[in-house]
Amino acid sequence: MTSPGTRLRRAAAGLTTACLLAAGLVGAGPAAAGAARASAAPSALAASATVVPIRTTGPADKRFNLVIMGDGYTADERAAFRADVDEHLGVLWSVEPFASYRSYINVWAVEVASPESGVDCDPGLDAPRRDTALGMGFWGGCNPQSVQRLLTVDSRLAGELADLVPGTTAANRQIVALANSDTYGGAGGSYATASGGNALSSLITPHEIGHSLGRLQDEYDYYARGVPGEAYEGPEPSSAHHTLLTEEQMRAQRAKWWRWLGEESESGGVIGRHEGGMYSTKGVWRPSRHSLMKTLGYAFDQVEREVMVQAIAAKVNLVEDHTPDTAPIGADRTVWVDTLHPVGGELSVVWRLDGRVLSTRNARTLDLRRLDLSPGAHRLTATVTDPTPFVRDPAVRASAALTRTVSWTVNRALTTEPEEVPAAFTGHTPTGAAVGARATVHADTTHPLDRMPVVEWRMDGRIIDNPGNDRDLDLGSLRLTPRTHTLTARIPGTDAELRWTVDARPATAAYELSTPLRTVERPGRPVEYVYDGEFTMRLTARDDREGPVVSQFRVDGDGWYTYYGWPTDAEAPFRFSPSGTVVDNLVYGKLGRSRAVPWDDATPDYGTHRIEYRTIDSAGNTGAARSFLVTLVPPADGR
Repeated sequence: MTSPGTRLRRAAAGLTTACLLAAGLVGAGPAAAGAARASAAPSALAASATVVPIRTTGPADKRFNLVIMGDGYTADERAAFRADVDEHLGVLWSVEPFASYRSYINVWAVEVASPESGVDCDPGLDAPRRDTALGMGFWGGCNPQSVQRLLTVDSRLAGELADLVPGTTAANRQIVALANSDTYGGAGGSYATASGGNALSSLITPHEIGHSLGRLQDEYDYYARGVPGEAYEGPEPSSAHHTLLTEEQMRAQRAKWWRWLGEESESGGVIGRHEGGMYSTKGVWRPSRHSLMKTLGYAFDQVEREVMVQAIAAKVNLVEDHTPDTAPIGADRTVWVDTLHPVGGELSVVWRLDGRVLSTRNARTLDLRRLDLSPGAHRLTATVTDPTPFVRDPAVRASAALTRTVSWTVNRALTTEPEEVPAAFTGHTPTGAAVGARATVHADTTHPLDRMPVVEWRMDGRIIDNPGNDRDLDLGSLRLTPRTHTLTARIPGTDAELRWTVDARPATAAYELSTPLRTVERPGRPVEYVYDGEFTMRLTARDDREGPVVSQFRVDGDGWYTYYGWPTDAEAPFRFSPSGTVVDNLVYGKLGRSRAVPWDDATPDYGTHRIEYRTIDSAGNTGAARSFLVTLVPPADGR
């Protein structure tokens, strides 16, 4: 399969820029958003819509639900809408923490046909209005006082369509509205919006969800394009990733991102204190040189990622079900908790009896008969915690998002009524698609009162030792060879069996460069290409399975950057140049030290640079990085 962004589409027609936080506009009513019309009465709109489950990980009322809807797609363009959805999701699952917590997320598409193709004021205020289902429009809904890239939706109608998804409410869902457009645009407020088909579109979505779900702020040092922001003069920002404090003050006060200081940033460089953010060039500082909230294409840094982990986990309950706790129970039975199952690693369950930790090795079921309880009432608790290394703040770890406790009163004098419950599988990792070689796979069972069903795991027919919590299996610990494997889970003594295909072979990537001045090949070194000016790089990805593949590259060990083609054309290769190329007052492709805005240092970094590239496939496998060298020499004419 090819990388997202390489599918042929209409020619890109608009601005390609980093997007604007529009919290007050997207989530407001249509009048405030400037999108004051809709083409159909609400009841007619709902009647014409179709809800399509894209990814189901559990009951909607127990999951975080991503509800994606399109506007300006006609009935004949339904395939284009689904392709845009697939492309956006492919990139989203490559971004942490969405990659590790995708098992918490259901995805629904709400399909509704628009009478006309396209959206309002695209690309300019003088463009014709379109008769569409949700009244999406650029320029904040055709507001001359707004900016082109601000893409709004009629929030009342978007909410009405989202309400069609059974089990979802405003509290457990995130709405993303995609506009049928190749013009760059988006916004993040109560709802998130993005254009469907711009080269950068699939990178807009995680950024806008960062606003809408995580309440993250923009790290731009400008508000108007091409105009450096004023110096920040306000108080200490409430934003978790902006501060006025020095590194010494952060450590001394144990404030802001002091726990992450000095670490290599997930988005490149070192986490420290980098000036600029919240639309100000001076006087306020952010953790990383660049991150997803500053420059589309990079990852969330650790500070932002920690915020997003809490935001995602707060939409669910780590304890999905448990032995009823409304009345005392006897000591002649088993007690159980069913937990959620992050793809990135299993949760921790600690059992305590009268405050004393029991040795259960993370098991989800406890047999009370083995405890030999003394007469009288006892307090039993099960505390479920997410031990993810993405979180370092103890307050976040202890919050309801990442820690839940269930308690029971146990009395040996009580007798439990017998109940016939056959051992069988209940919930499990979906078997319809291949799972990645580093995923955590799960299989839950029923809960007989008189025994604890055992889950036996086999890889390619061989039994896997999996003591303690046998409901989860960490495939990453098995270090599988890069090929296709068969994983099974069965309950001994029954016919119950589950089967998965494990894809342990990552997708591959290849590069194609424009013609160099010369090529240098030396034993033991990557091939080296010499240029005296700009050059282009095209990355193509291939996988032996269906599904989107994301290609990434990085320069001189900086942060991994998602390949999307070129900002104005997804089909064009990425362009490197000595000082970068200015596109709508943002800078792309400076070789060496990155440059985001025209006032960043444009000094060419002559010399040799290492460019690495890799892939992330739809199963979550990350391919090994490969590299080549580029040497940039001054032009012969000295320019």
